[in-house]
Amino acid sequence: MVIQIAGLPTANEEELENLVTRVFFKGIDLLGGLSKLAEYRTLTWLPSLARAAFAIVLREEYLKTEEEIAAIVGLTKNTVRNILRADPEMAMYKIQHMEELTKEEKKELRVHTAGGLAKLAYKLVKEGQDAQVLLEFCAATGAKVAQVCEVPWAYAVLKRMKGVKYPIENSDVLAEKLKGIDIKGIPATDVVREISYPIRTPADLLHEIKEYLQMKGLA
Repeated sequence: MVIQIAGLPTANEEELENLVTRVFFKGIDLLGGLSKLAEYRTLTWLPSLARAAFAIVLREEYLKTEEEIAAIVGLTKNTVRNILRADPEMAMYKIQHMEELTKEEKKELRVHTAGGLAKLAYKLVKEGQDAQVLLEFCAATGAKVAQVCEVPWAYAVLKRMKGVKYPIENSDVLAEKLKGIDIKGIPATDVVREISYPIRTPADLLHEIKEYLQMKGLA
């Protein structure tokens, strides 16, 4: 199924929703996770965050106007404008001081806060910093695929990487996690010191290792 974005080539609706979902989950990440929202009884914020994520992605990726976004997301033009003009720094300040919010403020995620949060989440996702819960899901899924496809080194690597925070800026964390593993006959600790950083996702890690193996004529 596709949607037509005015002035741009036809865009795949699935791609749009995938990016919005990634931004939405990163927003939850920035809020401290679902457990933190439950603790503060602010789970009612999720619909507002979802709409803000859609608005930001439609603006940044597809250059949609305020009127078009309002029609797609089901908001007023004024609400969309407030989302798009929101300040990410102010949003994060409010989130970091949630315990100071009034009971009324906790019931609803304010438009400016939702917009600022979605803006920051979008920026981080575009930089490769997806939500940790999604990264761990991808790693777990990738490990299963690697096992089925008989790629033992990939399975072993992803299994050891459970719980590691991304992005990974240098080889120290990987060398510690992968100690004792051989990749095509080479100690993993040696391999990870030769690959490029930062590593932003589990897929990046496998890609860098594969490129190293290809350079060595082992892939």
